[in-house]
Amino acid sequence: MGNTPRNLFDKVWEAHRVRELPSGQTQLFIGTHLVHEVTSPQAFAMLRERDLPVRFPGRTFATVDHIIPTDSQVRPLSDELAEAMMTELERNCREHGIELFDAASGSQGIVHVIGPEQGITLPGSTIACGDSHTSTHGAFGAIAFGIGTSQVRDVLATQTLAMSRLKVRRIETTGARGPGVYAKDVTLAIIRQLGVNGGVGYAYEYAGPVLDAMTLEERMTVCNMSIEGGARCGYVNPDETTYEYLRGRPYAPQGEAFERAVEWWRGIASEPGAHYDDRVEVDAAKIAPSVTWGINPGQNIGVDEKVPKINDTPDEERASVAEALEYMELKAGEPIAGTPIDVAFIGSCTNGRISDLREAARVAQKGQVPSGVRALVVPGSARVAREAEAEGLHEVFRAHGFQWREPGCSMCLAMDPDKLQGRGICASSSNRNFKGRQGSPTGRTLLMSPAMVAAAAIHGKVVDVRELL
Repeated sequence: MGNTPRNLFDKVWEAHRVRELPSGQTQLFIGTHLVHEVTSPQAFAMLRERDLPVRFPGRTFATVDHIIPTDSQVRPLSDELAEAMMTELERNCREHGIELFDAASGSQGIVHVIGPEQGITLPGSTIACGDSHTSTHGAFGAIAFGIGTSQVRDVLATQTLAMSRLKVRRIETTGARGPGVYAKDVTLAIIRQLGVNGGVGYAYEYAGPVLDAMTLEERMTVCNMSIEGGARCGYVNPDETTYEYLRGRPYAPQGEAFERAVEWWRGIASEPGAHYDDRVEVDAAKIAPSVTWGINPGQNIGVDEKVPKINDTPDEERASVAEALEYMELKAGEPIAGTPIDVAFIGSCTNGRISDLREAARVAQKGQVPSGVRALVVPGSARVAREAEAEGLHEVFRAHGFQWREPGCSMCLAMDPDKLQGRGICASSSNRNFKGRQGSPTGRTLLMSPAMVAAAAIHGKVVDVRELL
């Protein structure tokens, strides 16, 4: 390679490459493995069948998030299946010496929230988890992948994965964000521009002045939804914002070791003149607060736009547009603003962090949730909940008609009791608006930023948050 300038992806890949396999794939060392209660039981069972230990238990961290209820987490859980899955994870962690962030630890939360806040997620590392939104951790300059259950087994047993190398697309977001335009709107705009399959075979490197100016939590939101654009992972190069976020976190290096780590982290950032397989530019000045109108995250528009007409869309998209309009029962050519909602959900690994809750509370206090609308606020972790409560945010939400819940994945994918009912419409700060995603096979989801969800909650319909700010 010599002195050829390299991007972060190539540097991290090479640093973790064990060998090339006969299949043409790379055997890649995984620095950090995150597990939760849903995709790990079968993987641990496979180890047991082969009488295999966990290769590096100190590199694996576990939490409970998908099935844990958010109304009461008192054990035993009222849902027998959820209790059984919790018990199984506890047993597996105990047997293999794996650290578990359960409710009793005071550090439980969504896996992609607790990894960063504990300082487990570090620049230049490879991270794997049996969850598609593992791309979140790329905000730190890590290469982070979601994996399936058989791959969870492989990482537990060998601390490696067989993977094909990805191409790298650099996405530069230029210009300046207008008021009411959040990281969620930026990532939805990128997916709208490139398509839900545009990133297949790629890692996305997010760059440009807009990303440079974002907080670490905002970058996590952008990287979180890389997978919704078809990319396998997405990352932002580490910088001073990254290092300041990590300083003093429980599992990050401490003292002199931290300063040495920062020097190394600086060296893994993409270099000027590095090769990219593709480059794309996104103009932030053209981005408005966004709302999905369809059944995938790419089917989104600005809140001031109208639902598209089939004849105004490219030929190859018309079938999916027709399907979406029929399922959503939205009228083509009508404004998306004014669409009534039944439920508002603020939370998830995309938007359940303290900064998300602060923005939502700022909007929530400008009105009252009307009768007939159910509004839930679910912190991403116990730590986020404590921070929010210390600032009195929970009291703001409750005073304005929102329910304040315990940490968990909740209505993002509704594997716990928080489910959408019937044909209900949910304004959601989560990441997916697929058919049936929120627990009802006929339910409908409108994705938007937490501030936009709060605005919809107090009006009972989709409104432009800029009018409230």
